[in-house]
Amino acid sequence: MSVYGYIRVSSKDQKEDRQQIALKEVGVERQNIYVDKQSGKDFNRPQYKKMLWKLKKDDLLYIKSIDRLGRNYEEILQQWRFLTKEKGVDIVVLDMPLLDTRRGKDLMGTFLSDIVLQVLSFVAENERTNIKQRQAEGIAAAKARGIKFGRPPLPLPNNFYEVHKAWRSKKLTLKQAAAACNMPVGTFYGKARKFENVA
Repeated sequence: MSVYGYIRVSSKDQKEDRQQIALKEVGVERQNIYVDKQSGKDFNRPQYKKMLWKLKKDDLLYIKSIDRLGRNYEEILQQWRFLTKEKGVDIVVLDMPLLDTRRGKDLMGTFLSDIVLQVLSFVAENERTNIKQRQAEGIAAAKARGIKFGRPPLPLPNNFYEVHKAWRSKKLTLKQAAAACNMPVGTFYGKARKFENVA
């Protein structure tokens, strides 16, 4: 039996120290800890896939909490069943002692474990939905206060007005006008329309 640990943080800036410490405390060796630094929206993660390839029947996998495994309710359940039923791996969720497949291998133990897993997976996905909604509401409120998002627009080139005039009087094609201003055609056209609406 080999013992593995899986860590996931949502971005490259986030630290995985807390998860590393928890896994070392239960005896997972450094070379058997797999770390992904990306969103948990799906299981298309390089280190997770690498670990899956290594896991064999009767191996033991530790994770700090259920949302480190993933954030999509359906996919967490699917992966859990794949790992435990098809690969025959035991899983221990350190923050939730009830989610320890080594215990309660009987029907009642499996039933309780499945219920807890479903509830926790639902909570993890619900929290993700709530975060997205709060972000959208925050952005909408900021926009209502006049806060601009994204990069500030680049100033128009010095020759824009004369090129625009030449284009409108059909001395230049749209493509030639855009090239003269060193802009993509779509950008030049958009700026021209905006300028005309203001003028």
